[in-house]
Amino acid sequence: MDLQDIFISNLKQLRKERHVTQEKLAELCGTDTAYIGQIETKKRLPSLSFIEKIATAIDIRAYLLFKDQAPESSNTELMLADIKKDLQYILDEQVMTAIRKNISR
Repeated sequence: MDLQDIFISNLKQLRKERHVTQEKLAELCGTDTAYIGQIETKKRLPSLSFIEKIATAIDIRAYLLFKDQAPESSNTELMLADIKKDLQYILDEQVMTAIRKNISR
């Protein structure tokens, strides 16, 4: 697998793990959905500055988009980061629900 294939594979995987659609990623990066689709189908290769926008949008460090995920230890790091993000999302939702209930009383 070449570097571009690794990038595309990681982008798709990380985007989906973070529940970010192509549409949302395009919005966060200030581009259109077609461009994100072209990147993910290897029709276009983004600039380094755009790759940084993508990384910021899905809340990861840019180098992880190029990291070969073959070794188990790197998968553990990503899994822990995903668990942390999922727990933070759940906690944020519960806090917002509690705030809304208190405001409506």
